[in-house]
Amino acid sequence: MTSTTLPRGDLRSPAPGAGPERSWWWDSAYLLAAFPLAVTSFSVLVTGVAASAGLLVTLLGVPLGVLTLLAARWFAVAQRWGLRAAGHDAPEPPYAPLRLGTLRGWVEPLREGQLWRDLLHGLVSSPLATVTWSVLVTWWAGALGGLTYPLWVWAVPQDGETLFELLGLPTALEQVAYVLLGALFAVSLPVVSRGLATAHAALGRTLLTGQGAAELQRRLRQVSASRDSAVQAEASAMRRLERDLHDGPQQRLVRLTMDLSAAQRRLESDPETAKPLVAEALAQTREALGELRALSRGIAPPILTDRGLPAALAAVASRCTVPVDLDVRLAEGERLPAHVESGAYFVVTEALTNVAKHSGATAARVRVDRSGGWLRIVVEDDGHGGAHAAKGHGLAGLVERTAALEGGLDVDSPPGGPTVLRAVLPCG
Repeated sequence: MTSTTLPRGDLRSPAPGAGPERSWWWDSAYLLAAFPLAVTSFSVLVTGVAASAGLLVTLLGVPLGVLTLLAARWFAVAQRWGLRAAGHDAPEPPYAPLRLGTLRGWVEPLREGQLWRDLLHGLVSSPLATVTWSVLVTWWAGALGGLTYPLWVWAVPQDGETLFELLGLPTALEQVAYVLLGALFAVSLPVVSRGLATAHAALGRTLLTGQGAAELQRRLRQVSASRDSAVQAEASAMRRLERDLHDGPQQRLVRLTMDLSAAQRRLESDPETAKPLVAEALAQTREALGELRALSRGIAPPILTDRGLPAALAAVASRCTVPVDLDVRLAEGERLPAHVESGAYFVVTEALTNVAKHSGATAARVRVDRSGGWLRIVVEDDGHGGAHAAKGHGLAGLVERTAALEGGLDVDSPPGGPTVLRAVLPCG
């Protein structure tokens, strides 16, 4: 059994550093504390950045800049602690150890990306904290003030007409209306608190945890791996094409040339003996044309371009020496991106070729359907099993081809069979 990773739903366990689920009270407490912390960090960091920039012409600019970055790190630690206390995911990113006892140790923090992201968070979190603190205080004031309105309204001097009197509404409804308004604020307060805290958590995950940079690095590695797989798949395809041309049409064309040369020499002196040579040359020509057509179907089958994936797979299934049950569940006339159709075509073609040549199967089944943004391909056979997708085996090229398309391939082929090949290709 050989398998490679298939894209699946996110089954990850909570990240290390994710806080326990807390109630909205913790969100409110975090938001109230985040405002003074953000204002303080903004004031300290702006002062540090301005002072270090102004002193860059002297030797004091660099160490002052390093101290500013370290102050940003301290504020980031406090912010992450607050987010975790409120139940949000805020793991500690890795920091390089500080070695401030040497000149080089004072320069190294300037090259650490996470410290600069901490600094950026300290600068941009202040406007966000100001807005979220103001909204939260408004909601708390509306909830508490409205619900307790009948208890304190008597102490408010009534120097003029109330809002209800100005609108011509019965003043008896005033207390009821304010209590209902307070109830509305109170009911929506948990949602508002959670939403405001989530905004802080999103900013924190992007800048304070290194997850944004880690995701970018992961994506770059994935793109690089896909590019390498595409190059390897293309090189393998070219080598295979060269081998097929050498072993097939090229040999037949050489034989054709020899037969025609022999027939040309005998044509005038002994026409009767030349006839079999001409007939043999004609047979070699037909066989060479058949092999060239087969190779062209492996490079760029016209039916795939003209009629789409279902028709192309039907043609592949009809040519297979093993009976194939084909089930393509795509909408009538639906066309997928050209590279996806080509990738799916080659996956099915190579899989059925492997079934016909090596599996000893008496029947095969091909299922193709689209689910969300993925095209799913399943090829099954009742053969003796033992298929592998590792390097050096016939299905290795499919792993490279699907990886180049940012998809995945899985082969389940225990000894004795059956063999099930599953592939997914992104098509969203």
